[in-house]
Amino acid sequence: MHESPCCPPSGRGQAQPLALSAAPPTGTGDGSAEGMVLLPGGEFLMGAQDSEGFPADGEGPVRAVRLDAFRIDACAVTNEQFAAFVADTGHITDAERFGWSYVFAGFLPGALRRGAPRPEQTPWWCGIEGATWQRPEGPGSTVAERGDHPVVHVSWQDAAAYAAWAGKRLPTEAEWEYAARGGLEQRRYPWGDELNPGGEFRCNIWRGTFPTKNTAADGYRATAPVDSFAPNGFGLHNVSGNVWEWCADWWATDHSTAIHSNPTGPGSGTAKVIRGGSHMCHESYCNRYRVAARSANTPDSSSGHTGFRCAGDIRP
Repeated sequence: MHESPCCPPSGRGQAQPLALSAAPPTGTGDGSAEGMVLLPGGEFLMGAQDSEGFPADGEGPVRAVRLDAFRIDACAVTNEQFAAFVADTGHITDAERFGWSYVFAGFLPGALRRGAPRPEQTPWWCGIEGATWQRPEGPGSTVAERGDHPVVHVSWQDAAAYAAWAGKRLPTEAEWEYAARGGLEQRRYPWGDELNPGGEFRCNIWRGTFPTKNTAADGYRATAPVDSFAPNGFGLHNVSGNVWEWCADWWATDHSTAIHSNPTGPGSGTAKVIRGGSHMCHESYCNRYRVAARSANTPDSSSGHTGFRCAGDIRP
């Protein structure tokens, strides 16, 4: 699996391929379509062969994909929404079970940063004991003023549990990309080919020199509220930047050029797809906020810049 420099390494790791399992038992959610957009489906061109892309990530080849109609959240799941799930179910996240999660070093006070274990290849990440969705920067931090920000420090397994409770599911990678494109064909971003058209910031990414200086010129040094910035043509907010988003699919980089109908990815694997990039992505090393860009992590991994949004089938 290719590891993106703006992502922590596979923090928990699964030594052997895992069979694709069913979602956790459905909770009290009723599958409400509130906050979701209805997409008609159809055929689109998935992937890219972009001069600024990463071929080893399996961004290409460009291939035709047909999708049935589906619903998808206009915004990523928020701290407030995840808190309701936890209050109703008592769910304990993987970060809480393991006792730690990855936090960007620049967000930490010196007392926590000093001595924290750091991956050799990505030393800007610190493994912080006590970092959870409720304490994104570890002990002493809180989400009290971030109810409308995307929940982070959630693994794929946590995201799938939330989706099942809500009567929904995680989007397939094909659904995610179709929705993120907003009706534009083969454009680099959800709004077109220029990152900052007319000098206007359209997403929350790293502005400055990574990893030493973030000017926060787009208004946000870390996560932003989930409805920040204008939506794409389908009404989805922040599908580029802000937080990586878990998809249902296992990771693979070998894609056929044959027309695919409702693809769901491999039947098993060791890592799950994440899409969209995050507030830590920067053009100098990780411009994976492009619509076709992709990365992955193990299903039990978590970090301070990964969240999710839900999808849903169209009921008769």
